Amino acid sequence: MAAACGPCGFQPEPGVKVVVPAMPTTLDWSHSDPQSWVNYPVMLATQKGLTTLGADHSVQPGLAERWEREADAAGHEVYTFHLREDVTWSDGSPVTARDFVFGWHRALLGRERGEMADLQGSGEVLALQEHGAPEAEVKAALSRVGVEAVDARTLRVTLERPRSYFLARLANVYLFFPAPSADLEGKSDEAVRDYFDRPRDGRPLAVGPYRVERWDRAGERVRLVYNPRSAFIPPMGPGETPAPVLTLMKSEIGPALYERGRVDFVFVDSAAALRGMKAADLKREPLLSTYFLGFNTERPPLDRPEVRRALARALDREALLAGLLPAARATNVLLPPELPDAATPEQAARLPRYEPERAKAELAGAKGLDRPLRLVVKAGDSFVPEEALAERIAAQFAKVGVQVVVDSRSDFSAEVARRTPQGPRAYDLFLRRLGADYAHPNTFFTLFERQGNHQTGWETQGGGEPMRRFEQLLEEADGDPDPVHARELYAKAQEVLVGEEAVIAPLYHPDRYFRARARLHGLDVDPFNFLALRALRLGPDETPSARAEGQGP
Repeated sequence: MAAACGPCGFQPEPGVKVVVPAMPTTLDWSHSDPQSWVNYPVMLATQKGLTTLGADHSVQPGLAERWEREADAAGHEVYTFHLREDVTWSDGSPVTARDFVFGWHRALLGRERGEMADLQGSGEVLALQEHGAPEAEVKAALSRVGVEAVDARTLRVTLERPRSYFLARLANVYLFFPAPSADLEGKSDEAVRDYFDRPRDGRPLAVGPYRVERWDRAGERVRLVYNPRSAFIPPMGPGETPAPVLTLMKSEIGPALYERGRVDFVFVDSAAALRGMKAADLKREPLLSTYFLGFNTERPPLDRPEVRRALARALDREALLAGLLPAARATNVLLPPELPDAATPEQAARLPRYEPERAKAELAGAKGLDRPLRLVVKAGDSFVPEEALAERIAAQFAKVGVQVVVDSRSDFSAEVARRTPQGPRAYDLFLRRLGADYAHPNTFFTLFERQGNHQTGWETQGGGEPMRRFEQLLEEADGDPDPVHARELYAKAQEVLVGEEAVIAPLYHPDRYFRARARLHGLDVDPFNFLALRALRLGPDETPSARAEGQGP
């Protein structure tokens, strides 16, 4: 029976076994795809960016030991990165500036090429591809993009305009990682796909502490092995050793496998399970993330900002979350406090917060509130107690005279986007989580720009003037070299979105829970909700060989 179990997770495997919610869709970090989040655990374990993030989320050196930043005569922002001399690929060959040029050119031709839009000249490349230009024209345009290998250890990058978030993106967005140009240049598209799709003979190359040895799609497993040539091996404490083999696996029965000692790490993805859990090995990682209530600003009565602000003041965030999770960080602000350049307490105090009597007075007699408001929420259990929060929101709004009907939907995204025959979207309220892609305020605001997938309709408010002002504040902040002044601009943008227009009402900053064996040191979840493997070590209480013994099905 065990031999026939297939991907269910019972097959014996040596080394550390980690249950992940999804398998990667690609190992080709330069090409990627819109489902990129599923690829991050492997990419972050095997690769590295020019920069990295410190414990306080500040930008620190990564593959680059240092850099200079300046503006050229045309107003472009120019970075000169100096690569570390001790960094090699897993076969011992050096990582060079050419590897970045090659990788970024590939990313500009890939399925997420819009991520590279800040590079000077990228707009021409993107436009040519959009219009189906001949390959020769696209390649010629690529040669003019602002990424240049000055020499083997020096990389020059030119942006269209100053972008204060650029260095933070280099640390976390894997499209900016280098690609092994010596392995890939001159290969056909089919050969490149084979290189990434069928790991073998030490390929694909890696710079991180692990490399991929095997990718079993049918069995839904990725086997990583220790890369002793990495320059980023975590420091070992007394009695600690590297983990030579690490298997990522998908299983619908992960918690049961963990309880039976068959796996070493599992996410706790059920808020219901968390409420009764008292496991000593339960761990919590605060995420750079915000869960919020969104308003349909195009549909009466929520088309009036004074009504939206009053509803935001009716929310007792602490009471909403009480007892639903082991811990909860209630908030009335969009930007998590751990985020660099987040709002100060004084700035946060200017945003709508719990004032029930004021909310009740402001809502009394408001036109349009004689009908129930429909609150759309994603159906199903997750680490966010969405349906429970929705029911509590309805109860709190009832106290200020507003009736709410909760509508749990398996087709949540489609329902929030659905429009009525009259034009506006059909929902009234919705609940949603927003997570950071990189450690910078910009990543929280892009969702709410004109081209963002916010589905609130707020671009129509006030003839579009509030959104234009919001986007202008972001543009100035993104290009401001003074972090103190940029912080003030981001705070003003937040006040427009959350305060003045009350497009959303932030509720809390979610945390991710997981269970891990005590012998696994440094294995956790990063603030972006990705499995963090770079610092993994085995503690002194058990060796890999002892772990493998007796591990039959």
